[in-house]
Amino acid sequence: MFSVVIPGRPCLTDINTVDVQPGAQPTKFAFTFPASPKFNHLVVFFLPGTVLPPDTAAAIYLQTPNSNPTPNGPEFQFLGAIGNEKPSAIFKVGSGANQPRLTEAQQEDEMLDEDATPSRDTGAGQVVLGISIEPAQSVAAQMAALSAQRESSTDLVRLPPQQKQITTKVLAQRVIGNAFNFLASFAESDPSKRGEEVIPLKSFSDWWTKFERRIEIDPTFLEREDPSQS
Repeated sequence: MFSVVIPGRPCLTDINTVDVQPGAQPTKFAFTFPASPKFNHLVVFFLPGTVLPPDTAAAIYLQTPNSNPTPNGPEFQFLGAIGNEKPSAIFKVGSGANQPRLTEAQQEDEMLDEDATPSRDTGAGQVVLGISIEPAQSVAAQMAALSAQRESSTDLVRLPPQQKQITTKVLAQRVIGNAFNFLASFAESDPSKRGEEVIPLKSFSDWWTKFERRIEIDPTFLEREDPSQS
């Protein structure tokens, strides 16, 4: 279903199924590859003919030898997602929230100029790239939280000195609230799921485009007390 390209290395196609269950379609997959040589970017894409179930997306996670330890082993960092409407993506792997948010075009430019960019030191050992097919709404929430985390750590969003600095938690809540208010109007009842409300993945893509355009026009709108009134 998936493949991965790391610039300077052969294309990865040896994927492992993580959650094998009799009679059920697998939803979790993993690529394992050496941490060395160092790398800056990952490209994840669907193989030809791959189509995800409706209202789902493929969330991408990364675990390296330097990942923060947890009781279950090194943590997996959420990188982003791909879906039926966006079957491929370039992910810049660095120090997570401390990295500036780049546009996709900027990421492509950096990838082409790989030799001039400091590479990520992932240490010795193995890297695991996890791919999890999840409900689109769950992935959308993670994408919004990731965007808020990155925005709060850069100069893209800055308050005047006399104003109180808002916390990352509040900023994330406002991003998610912005997404929820936009996506709620697209919710439809699905009879096959006992009337559960579903939202097309394309609606999230439309919100993401509108949200990024709003940030470019007015970078501080989320930092106001009532961003909906801006």
